[in-house]
Amino acid sequence: MQVGNRAYRTEADIPDVVPIFPLSGALLLPGAQMPLNIFEPRYLAMFDEGLAGDRVIGIIQPALEHGARHTGEVPDLCPVGCLGRITSHGETGDGRYVVTLGGICRFRVVEEVAPGRKPYRSCRITPFLADLVMADDGMAVDRNALLASFKAYLDANNLEADWSSVERASTTTLVNSLSMMSPYGPAEKQALLEAADLKTRAETLIAITEISLARESDDYERVLQ
Repeated sequence: MQVGNRAYRTEADIPDVVPIFPLSGALLLPGAQMPLNIFEPRYLAMFDEGLAGDRVIGIIQPALEHGARHTGEVPDLCPVGCLGRITSHGETGDGRYVVTLGGICRFRVVEEVAPGRKPYRSCRITPFLADLVMADDGMAVDRNALLASFKAYLDANNLEADWSSVERASTTTLVNSLSMMSPYGPAEKQALLEAADLKTRAETLIAITEISLARESDDYERVLQ
């Protein structure tokens, strides 16, 4: 996996302890990009240290409501997140950073490590090494079904898309971009993150969209009644 100026090929390329940035409803996927607006002092410190070091940050969701546990005042985390490399950053002049993360690979949390004097959390992780070496060309994905689902969602919500750009996009880019941009909740985003492969992620996204459209249709019919 090439992210920015760095190649990540083996487990030796991945740090075993990474700073953790918990974001509810956020989804970063390997090979994709995530823009971030950083303003909290503890996360400004995190990114300062990241820029001075290996530039690797772990994006992960807080534990989902149905399985949430609490340790002191800090909520637990979902078991799986995605590592991102800081590929660009800028300062706004009012104390914020505008950052772009490039997705490296997913990871599983092993344990949280003592923070010491750092104001942010860090975890020991195990990377999903298959994300580094497997190039999924998307041939197994039902692209037509994915596009039909996407169009149905746009039509139901009176939205438009640049279809020329959509049709030019590779299937891998299309699946991952639609997954990241989808307006669904934390549980759905976690399911998309943990999908075993691109085909499963596409099928999951189609199923989530169909459920959402059916629910909206039922709500509309109840209003008319």
